[in-house]
Amino acid sequence: MTEPSPDYVQSLARGLSVIRAFDAERPRQTLSEVAKSTDLTRATARRFLLTLVELGYVRTDGSVFWLTPRVLELGYSYLSALTLPEVAGPHLESLAKRVHESASVSILDAGDVVYVARVPVSRIMTVAITIGTRFPAFATSMGRVLLAGLPEPEFEEYLSHVSLTPLTGRTISTPDALRQEIERVRVDGFCIVDQELEEGLRSLAAPIRDHTGAVVAAANISTQAARYSAAAVRKELLPELLSTVETIGLDLVRMQSQP
Repeated sequence: MTEPSPDYVQSLARGLSVIRAFDAERPRQTLSEVAKSTDLTRATARRFLLTLVELGYVRTDGSVFWLTPRVLELGYSYLSALTLPEVAGPHLESLAKRVHESASVSILDAGDVVYVARVPVSRIMTVAITIGTRFPAFATSMGRVLLAGLPEPEFEEYLSHVSLTPLTGRTISTPDALRQEIERVRVDGFCIVDQELEEGLRSLAAPIRDHTGAVVAAANISTQAARYSAAAVRKELLPELLSTVETIGLDLVRMQSQP
């Protein structure tokens, strides 16, 4: 494990870990549950939780804690400065209407894909997907497209640290298999993931590139496996997605070049 830099502030890192302990599956937790999930002592977890209560980021009834909407402020500054969701939104809406399937855009962050724009058509996963939702990159179509866009040393660094825990019986779970898949994505210019993130879910992703050709984000179409075979995804959905990512990329370059 890499040693923290001399400028590393452990208390800040611990405070952020307490916030991240709450998610869709664990929205309300006791002190003991937070301490366990963050690997902090009860006394330390209690101090951080009560500080967050005073700051307005957490509420409590005396026994259970939960986040407040104020935590959205922590990401708002980043999202408000990010032109990608603004640019991608209309194109995702058009894509979703044409194919009658959900469409999303995500970026890569610490080995996860993070959703920054989404147009849902129907609920196709057991987990609700919203802006800010994270999934492990190795098991998602957008994640593999983003990993394929990394310089080779960065991808190998990712591969040396990632835990390839299978999410379904189909999930790629060995470094060699993932490396081969990423090479395939680099050659093809798109990725189809067939029920590796969740049974019954099939998804297609392609890269969004900036003016230099670098991959800055990925867009996808998600569908139920019963609706589209892998061959049908490639034949019917891929042309629509490739057209959309090209248009998003062009608009992104235009907006970023404006004074």
